[in-house]
Amino acid sequence: MATKIFVNLPVRNLKKSVAFFTKLGFTFNPEFTDETATCMIVSEDIFVMLLTREKFETFTLKEICDATKSTEVLVCLTCENRKEVDDMVRKAVAAGGAAPMDAGDYGFMYQHGFEDLDGHLWELIYMEPNAADQG
Repeated sequence: MATKIFVNLPVRNLKKSVAFFTKLGFTFNPEFTDETATCMIVSEDIFVMLLTREKFETFTLKEICDATKSTEVLVCLTCENRKEVDDMVRKAVAAGGAAPMDAGDYGFMYQHGFEDLDGHLWELIYMEPNAADQG
């Protein structure tokens, strides 16, 4: 059995966050969705739990970081090609997010990213198929 990953992120407004990520093409598992949380499906083994800040606080004794001012994590997703990277960033910006940095082209890898409505950073990369063989 493959290991699954559940990334948990606090959000200020769950409905707005769901609308934002829906515009980017993500879907949600209704079995793990209520007024305090939802399970965003990234792939067969990768999920993002979007939790209200109040719900998130029940899982930690630490203060929740304000992602608009500090960065604790970069969520990085691979894409099938450069166009998919650019399309996702374009959709994120159109949905109210931001693109805080320019795209980077490193020959073997193309990357760009966006900031969601709560300031979480999402990095998108496309790796040339033979990039691992070039090391």
